[in-house]
Amino acid sequence: MNDTNGTHDTELLAVRFEEHRGHLKAVAYRMLGSLAEAEDAVQEAWLKLSRTDADAIDNLGGWLTTVVGRVCLDLLRSRTRRHEEPLDDTFVPDPVIRPLTQIDPEQEVLQADSVGLALLVVLETLEPAERIAFVLHDMFAVPFDDIAPIVERSSAATRQLASRARRRVKGATPSSEPDLGRQRQVLDAFMAAARAGDFEALLAVLDPEVVLRADSGPLVRGAAASKLVRGAKPVAEQALLFAQLAQYAQLVLVNGEIGVLHAPAGQPQSVMGVTVADGRITHMYILADLERLGGLGLADLGD
Repeated sequence: MNDTNGTHDTELLAVRFEEHRGHLKAVAYRMLGSLAEAEDAVQEAWLKLSRTDADAIDNLGGWLTTVVGRVCLDLLRSRTRRHEEPLDDTFVPDPVIRPLTQIDPEQEVLQADSVGLALLVVLETLEPAERIAFVLHDMFAVPFDDIAPIVERSSAATRQLASRARRRVKGATPSSEPDLGRQRQVLDAFMAAARAGDFEALLAVLDPEVVLRADSGPLVRGAAASKLVRGAKPVAEQALLFAQLAQYAQLVLVNGEIGVLHAPAGQPQSVMGVTVADGRITHMYILADLERLGGLGLADLGD
Protein backbone atom coordinates (compact mmCIF):
# COMPACT_ATOMS: atom_id res chain seq x y z
CA MET A 1 0.00 0.00 0.00
CA ASN A 2 2.80 2.35 0.92
CA ASP A 3 4.58 1.53 -2.36
CA THR A 4 1.39 2.33 -4.24
CA ASN A 5 1.01 5.63 -2.45
CA GLY A 6 4.67 6.42 -3.08
CA THR A 7 4.30 5.73 -6.80
CA HIS A 8 1.16 7.83 -6.91
CA ASP A 9 2.89 10.72 -5.13
CA THR A 10 5.82 10.52 -7.56
CA GLU A 11 3.47 10.59 -10.53
CA LEU A 12 1.64 13.61 -9.14
CA LEU A 13 4.96 15.35 -8.51
CA ALA A 14 6.04 14.57 -12.08
CA VAL A 15 2.83 16.11 -13.39
CA ARG A 16 3.42 19.25 -11.34
CA PHE A 17 7.02 19.42 -12.56
CA GLU A 18 6.00 19.12 -16.21
CA GLU A 19 3.82 22.21 -15.78
CA HIS A 20 7.03 24.16 -15.18
CA ARG A 21 9.34 22.41 -17.69
CA GLY A 22 8.85 24.85 -20.55
CA HIS A 23 9.53 27.87 -18.35
CA LEU A 24 12.58 26.24 -16.78
CA LYS A 25 14.06 25.34 -20.17
CA ALA A 26 13.51 28.91 -21.38
CA VAL A 27 15.33 30.22 -18.29
CA ALA A 28 18.22 27.76 -18.68
CA TYR A 29 18.56 28.40 -22.42
CA ARG A 30 18.95 32.13 -21.89
CA MET A 31 21.50 31.50 -19.17
CA LEU A 32 23.54 28.96 -21.15
CA GLY A 33 22.91 29.51 -24.87
CA SER A 34 22.94 25.72 -25.25
CA LEU A 35 19.79 23.67 -25.75
CA ALA A 36 21.45 20.43 -24.64
CA GLU A 37 22.87 21.99 -21.46
CA ALA A 38 19.53 23.67 -20.79
CA GLU A 39 17.82 20.28 -20.95
CA ASP A 40 20.46 18.84 -18.59
CA ALA A 41 19.88 21.68 -16.11
CA VAL A 42 16.13 21.06 -16.14
CA GLN A 43 16.67 17.35 -15.60
CA GLU A 44 18.97 18.10 -12.69
CA ALA A 45 16.20 20.21 -11.16
CA TRP A 46 13.81 17.26 -11.46
CA LEU A 47 16.29 14.93 -9.78
CA LYS A 48 16.73 17.37 -6.91
CA LEU A 49 12.96 17.79 -6.58
CA SER A 50 12.41 14.04 -6.53
CA ARG A 51 14.76 13.80 -3.52
CA THR A 52 13.06 16.68 -1.68
CA ASP A 53 9.94 16.91 0.47
CA ALA A 54 7.78 18.75 -2.08
CA ASP A 55 5.06 19.37 0.51
CA ALA A 56 7.45 21.71 2.30
CA ILE A 57 7.91 23.88 -0.81
CA ASP A 58 5.57 26.88 -0.76
CA ASN A 59 6.28 28.11 -4.28
CA LEU A 60 7.28 25.24 -6.54
CA GLY A 61 7.91 27.42 -9.61
CA GLY A 62 10.15 29.77 -7.69
CA TRP A 63 11.97 26.88 -6.01
CA LEU A 64 12.63 25.16 -9.33
CA THR A 65 13.79 28.39 -10.96
CA THR A 66 16.28 28.87 -8.12
CA VAL A 67 17.58 25.31 -8.52
CA VAL A 68 18.00 25.76 -12.28
CA GLY A 69 19.78 29.06 -11.63
CA ARG A 70 22.29 27.36 -9.32
CA VAL A 71 22.89 24.53 -11.81
CA CYS A 72 23.42 27.02 -14.64
CA LEU A 73 25.80 29.12 -12.54
CA ASP A 74 27.89 26.01 -11.83
CA LEU A 75 27.96 25.18 -15.56
CA LEU A 76 28.99 28.70 -16.51
CA ARG A 77 31.74 28.73 -13.88
CA SER A 78 32.94 25.35 -15.11
CA ARG A 79 33.19 26.75 -18.64
CA THR A 80 35.22 29.68 -17.36
CA ARG A 81 37.60 27.38 -15.51
CA ARG A 82 38.09 25.25 -18.64
CA HIS A 83 38.32 28.34 -20.86
CA GLU A 84 36.03 26.60 -23.31
CA GLU A 85 33.11 28.90 -24.12
CA PRO A 86 33.19 31.32 -25.62
CA LEU A 87 36.37 30.10 -27.30
CA ASP A 88 36.70 33.27 -29.35
CA ASP A 89 34.76 35.76 -31.44
CA THR A 90 33.45 33.03 -33.74
CA PHE A 91 31.27 31.24 -31.15
CA VAL A 92 27.57 31.07 -32.09
CA PRO A 93 25.05 29.91 -29.45
CA ASP A 94 22.55 27.16 -30.24
CA PRO A 95 19.71 28.59 -32.33
CA VAL A 96 16.04 27.78 -31.72
CA ILE A 97 14.57 26.97 -35.14
CA ARG A 98 11.09 26.32 -36.43
CA PRO A 99 9.35 26.50 -39.83
CA LEU A 100 7.80 29.76 -40.96
CA THR A 101 4.48 28.03 -41.59
CA GLN A 102 4.16 25.97 -38.44
CA ILE A 103 3.79 26.68 -34.76
CA ASP A 104 5.21 23.94 -32.56
CA PRO A 105 3.49 24.04 -29.13
CA GLU A 106 6.60 22.64 -27.45
CA GLN A 107 8.62 25.60 -28.73
CA GLU A 108 6.13 28.27 -27.76
CA VAL A 109 7.64 29.04 -24.35
CA LEU A 110 11.10 29.27 -25.89
CA GLN A 111 9.74 31.52 -28.64
CA ALA A 112 7.68 33.76 -26.37
CA ASP A 113 9.61 37.00 -25.94
CA SER A 114 12.27 35.40 -28.11
CA VAL A 115 15.84 36.23 -27.30
CA GLY A 116 17.72 36.80 -30.53
CA LEU A 117 21.08 35.31 -31.38
CA ALA A 118 22.58 38.79 -31.23
CA LEU A 119 21.61 39.12 -27.56
CA LEU A 120 22.78 35.59 -26.75
CA VAL A 121 26.19 36.43 -28.24
CA VAL A 122 26.40 39.47 -25.95
CA LEU A 123 25.33 37.40 -22.93
CA GLU A 124 28.31 35.12 -23.63
CA THR A 125 30.61 38.04 -22.77
CA LEU A 126 29.20 38.48 -19.25
CA GLU A 127 30.70 37.01 -16.13
CA PRO A 128 28.69 33.99 -14.86
CA ALA A 129 27.13 35.78 -11.89
CA GLU A 130 26.30 38.82 -14.05
CA ARG A 131 24.56 36.63 -16.58
CA ILE A 132 22.51 34.82 -13.94
CA ALA A 133 21.44 38.07 -12.27
CA PHE A 134 20.55 39.76 -15.57
CA VAL A 135 18.62 36.83 -17.03
CA LEU A 136 16.65 36.08 -13.87
CA HIS A 137 15.79 39.68 -13.05
CA ASP A 138 15.52 41.46 -16.39
CA MET A 139 14.07 38.59 -18.44
CA PHE A 140 12.03 36.72 -15.85
CA ALA A 141 11.33 39.33 -13.15
CA VAL A 142 12.83 37.29 -10.31
CA PRO A 143 13.35 39.56 -7.27
CA PHE A 144 16.93 40.38 -6.30
CA ASP A 145 16.30 38.95 -2.83
CA ASP A 146 15.68 35.55 -4.47
CA ILE A 147 18.67 35.81 -6.83
CA ALA A 148 21.14 36.85 -4.13
CA PRO A 149 21.52 33.38 -2.53
CA ILE A 150 22.12 31.83 -5.97
CA VAL A 151 25.06 34.11 -6.80
CA GLU A 152 26.19 34.22 -3.16
CA ARG A 153 25.98 38.01 -2.91
CA SER A 154 23.92 40.46 -0.93
CA SER A 155 20.73 41.73 -2.51
CA ALA A 156 22.38 45.12 -3.11
CA ALA A 157 25.44 43.53 -4.72
CA THR A 158 23.18 41.37 -6.89
CA ARG A 159 21.36 44.48 -8.05
CA GLN A 160 24.73 45.95 -9.04
CA LEU A 161 25.60 42.78 -10.98
CA ALA A 162 22.40 43.06 -13.01
CA SER A 163 22.89 46.79 -13.52
CA ARG A 164 26.43 46.30 -14.83
CA ALA A 165 25.25 43.51 -17.13
CA ARG A 166 22.35 45.67 -18.35
CA ARG A 167 24.70 48.46 -19.38
CA ARG A 168 26.95 46.05 -21.26
CA VAL A 169 24.01 44.38 -22.98
CA LYS A 170 22.44 47.68 -23.98
CA GLY A 171 25.72 48.98 -25.36
CA ALA A 172 26.62 45.88 -27.35
CA THR A 173 23.32 44.50 -28.67
CA PRO A 174 22.61 45.79 -32.20
CA SER A 175 19.25 47.34 -33.04
CA SER A 176 17.07 45.22 -35.32
CA GLU A 177 14.07 45.42 -37.62
CA PRO A 178 11.07 43.99 -35.70
CA ASP A 179 8.85 43.39 -38.74
CA LEU A 180 9.19 39.82 -40.04
CA GLY A 181 7.92 40.85 -43.48
CA ARG A 182 10.70 43.41 -43.91
CA GLN A 183 13.25 40.93 -42.57
CA ARG A 184 12.08 38.43 -45.18
CA GLN A 185 12.38 40.94 -48.02
CA VAL A 186 16.02 41.54 -47.13
CA LEU A 187 16.80 37.82 -46.75
CA ASP A 188 15.06 37.00 -50.03
CA ALA A 189 17.15 39.65 -51.77
CA PHE A 190 20.34 38.33 -50.19
CA MET A 191 19.63 34.72 -51.17
CA ALA A 192 18.66 35.71 -54.73
CA ALA A 193 21.90 37.63 -55.12
CA ALA A 194 23.91 34.72 -53.73
CA ARG A 195 22.24 32.23 -56.09
CA ALA A 196 22.89 34.53 -59.05
CA GLY A 197 26.46 35.24 -58.02
CA ASP A 198 25.64 38.96 -58.18
CA PHE A 199 28.32 40.73 -56.14
CA GLU A 200 26.80 44.21 -56.50
CA ALA A 201 23.37 42.97 -55.43
CA LEU A 202 24.94 41.38 -52.36
CA LEU A 203 26.63 44.66 -51.46
CA ALA A 204 23.28 46.42 -51.79
CA VAL A 205 21.69 44.37 -48.97
CA LEU A 206 24.74 44.32 -46.68
CA ASP A 207 25.47 47.13 -44.26
CA PRO A 208 28.95 48.58 -44.98
CA GLU A 209 30.03 47.55 -41.45
CA VAL A 210 28.35 44.13 -41.51
CA VAL A 211 29.88 41.49 -39.22
CA LEU A 212 29.83 37.78 -40.11
CA ARG A 213 30.41 35.27 -37.32
CA ALA A 214 30.73 31.67 -38.56
CA ASP A 215 31.10 28.77 -36.11
CA SER A 216 32.10 25.52 -37.81
CA GLY A 217 33.37 23.79 -34.68
CA PRO A 218 36.97 23.05 -33.70
CA LEU A 219 37.70 20.37 -36.30
CA VAL A 220 36.97 22.16 -39.59
CA ARG A 221 39.90 23.73 -41.44
CA GLY A 222 40.35 25.62 -44.69
CA ALA A 223 37.78 27.91 -46.31
CA ALA A 224 34.94 26.49 -44.21
CA ALA A 225 36.72 27.02 -40.87
CA SER A 226 35.28 29.23 -38.14
CA LYS A 227 35.86 32.90 -38.85
CA LEU A 228 34.94 36.48 -38.03
CA VAL A 229 34.60 38.70 -41.11
CA ARG A 230 33.92 42.44 -41.07
CA GLY A 231 32.82 44.70 -43.91
CA ALA A 232 30.43 44.37 -46.83
CA LYS A 233 32.98 43.41 -49.50
CA PRO A 234 34.68 40.59 -47.53
CA VAL A 235 31.29 39.25 -46.39
CA ALA A 236 29.94 39.34 -49.96
CA GLU A 237 33.03 37.44 -51.10
CA GLN A 238 32.30 34.80 -48.47
CA ALA A 239 28.71 34.55 -49.71
CA LEU A 240 29.91 33.95 -53.27
CA LEU A 241 32.44 31.38 -52.06
CA PHE A 242 29.57 29.27 -50.74
CA ALA A 243 27.03 30.25 -53.41
CA GLN A 244 26.44 26.61 -54.33
CA LEU A 245 24.77 26.13 -50.96
CA ALA A 246 22.24 28.88 -51.71
CA GLN A 247 20.21 26.56 -53.94
CA TYR A 248 19.47 24.44 -50.85
CA ALA A 249 18.48 27.37 -48.66
CA GLN A 250 15.07 27.64 -47.04
CA LEU A 251 13.78 30.42 -44.84
CA VAL A 252 12.99 29.47 -41.25
CA LEU A 253 12.47 31.25 -37.96
CA VAL A 254 15.73 31.48 -36.02
CA ASN A 255 15.09 32.65 -32.47
CA GLY A 256 11.90 34.32 -33.61
CA GLU A 257 13.50 36.14 -36.55
CA ILE A 258 13.80 35.25 -40.23
CA GLY A 259 16.85 33.11 -40.94
CA VAL A 260 18.14 30.47 -43.32
CA LEU A 261 18.61 26.71 -43.11
CA HIS A 262 20.87 24.96 -45.61
CA ALA A 263 19.97 21.29 -45.87
CA PRO A 264 21.18 19.55 -49.05
CA ALA A 265 19.39 16.22 -49.49
CA GLY A 266 17.57 16.94 -46.25
CA GLN A 267 20.82 16.96 -44.24
CA PRO A 268 21.31 20.20 -42.27
CA GLN A 269 24.69 21.74 -43.08
CA SER A 270 24.29 25.19 -41.57
CA VAL A 271 21.85 27.59 -39.97
CA MET A 272 22.13 31.33 -40.38
CA GLY A 273 20.52 33.97 -38.22
CA VAL A 274 20.78 37.63 -39.16
CA THR A 275 20.17 41.07 -37.75
CA VAL A 276 18.42 43.42 -40.16
CA ALA A 277 18.30 47.18 -39.65
CA ASP A 278 17.33 49.97 -42.05
CA GLY A 279 16.80 47.50 -44.87
CA ARG A 280 20.25 45.91 -44.69
CA ILE A 281 21.94 43.01 -42.94
CA THR A 282 24.16 44.27 -40.13
CA HIS A 283 25.10 40.96 -38.47
CA MET A 284 25.20 37.34 -39.63
CA TYR A 285 25.47 34.34 -37.30
CA ILE A 286 26.21 31.00 -38.95
CA LEU A 287 26.34 27.70 -37.09
CA ALA A 288 27.94 25.04 -39.29
CA ASP A 289 29.20 22.69 -36.58
CA LEU A 290 27.70 19.40 -37.78
CA GLU A 291 27.94 17.78 -34.34
CA ARG A 292 25.98 20.58 -32.70
CA LEU A 293 23.53 20.82 -35.59
CA GLY A 294 22.84 17.10 -35.19
CA GLY A 295 21.56 17.73 -31.68
CA LEU A 296 19.08 20.45 -32.65
CA GLY A 297 16.42 18.19 -34.15
CA LEU A 298 16.54 19.82 -37.58
CA ALA A 299 16.14 16.75 -39.79
CA ASP A 300 12.40 17.27 -40.23
CA LEU A 301 12.99 20.85 -41.40
CA GLY A 302 15.20 19.89 -44.34
CA ASP A 303 13.81 19.82 -47.86
